[in-house]
Amino acid sequence: MEKTAINNYINAHKDRFLNELLSLLKIPSISADSNYKNDVVNTAEAIKQRLIEAGADKVELSETDGFPVVYGEKIIDPKKPTVVVYGHYDVQPADPLNLWDSPPFEPIIKKTPIHPDGAIFARGACDDKGQMYMHIKAFELMMKTNTLPCNVKFMIEGEEEVGSPNLGPWIIKNKERLKGDVILISDTSIIANDVPSIDTGLRGLAYMEVEVTGPNRDLHSGVYGGGVANPINVLCKIIASCHDENNHITIPGFYDKVLTETDEYKNELNSAPFDIEEYKKDLNIDDVYGEKGYTTFERTGIRPTLDVNGIWGGYIGEGAKTVLPSKAFAKISMRLVPNQDSNEISKIFQTHFESVAPKGVRVEVKPHHGGEPVVISTNSAGYQAASLAMTETFNKKPVVTRGGGSIPIVALFKKELGLDSILFGFGLDSDALHSPNEHYGLFNYYKGIETIPLFYKHFTELSKS
Repeated sequence: MEKTAINNYINAHKDRFLNELLSLLKIPSISADSNYKNDVVNTAEAIKQRLIEAGADKVELSETDGFPVVYGEKIIDPKKPTVVVYGHYDVQPADPLNLWDSPPFEPIIKKTPIHPDGAIFARGACDDKGQMYMHIKAFELMMKTNTLPCNVKFMIEGEEEVGSPNLGPWIIKNKERLKGDVILISDTSIIANDVPSIDTGLRGLAYMEVEVTGPNRDLHSGVYGGGVANPINVLCKIIASCHDENNHITIPGFYDKVLTETDEYKNELNSAPFDIEEYKKDLNIDDVYGEKGYTTFERTGIRPTLDVNGIWGGYIGEGAKTVLPSKAFAKISMRLVPNQDSNEISKIFQTHFESVAPKGVRVEVKPHHGGEPVVISTNSAGYQAASLAMTETFNKKPVVTRGGGSIPIVALFKKELGLDSILFGFGLDSDALHSPNEHYGLFNYYKGIETIPLFYKHFTELSKS
């Protein structure tokens, strides 16, 4: 399919493509909060209907022990290659609501310096409703213009933001139905709108919750302070002990299996365009921060991390209350790199926290969810097809990058289906994913719809050789 024909179809249906996405973004499909259960299911129903309208066959809400997977397919010839599209329709909670400039589920379009053509501001705009929906519209485009060159299968889940707990069993149960040649995912980013890029790896994840308990009740800090262990003080000390003065993680055994990248790969990674002053300006920080001896790209892509995602306890209301709290809590995540195993890291984390706690408190460590790191070959037909497609639409060859985030199901796809995943993202790191004022550029949305059909074209052609 030629670019001109693709763009003609997009231009003819541009407003409808946008309005359909805006309608989807109005539904608060927050999988982490049971209060939004009906909204999550309603979102799945809406996507099912859009797949049917686009021309997919066998479209259904496939049940799991949690939220359903939206499945659909189009098999034009069993002898042709099959692209399996993965995405998710659930979104992160919108809290803190007071930091949003507009209501998170009332999408609006605003121009920004990075998005002069406008961006959609709403929870899920980029992660992942906007990026997932590009694939449905690209599929519609190929179906309506009779240019779909190969088979396609869709699996769009509703629990990615809570760790995809039910996707693994569903995949095992549906292995035969999911047979294909490559997984295509748009849940990552490009470097900039004029610098396309493709992630060739993702970090893994070990997510923990820690509870520190001291006395059997909150105490008067004047009467008991200095004589009884304060759980918040203890928790802060333990967390602080997890890094040394060089921001190197001190948990015994943490780095034992970390894969050391070659200087050649580091040079390739660091060759991507990067303006550190713009980076600091965008985040309103005076300087970058991280493990000594590594660049920002290395710290966020090929090195493991340990970060506190939330911490609470004691009195946090208005005014003062001189209390020595009974409990303190923290949520802590560790991003992992190749060769690290999320279960092993979770165990050594737990051992460390419990071993360094003083006798005056009790420590309980609860693992939440995790996932394994992955690396993707640039020599595969899938990567080459993605590179050729982006080169056509951006008029520039995409840069090789490594994603700092985690998509645990990528390793699962490789293990259970034997398929590599192509991380074909079109968002920007500055789009405030998981944060207030999340947004997704109109340029990026339409560019994705334009580029995806070319991936199918090139992947089909490369699969013949």
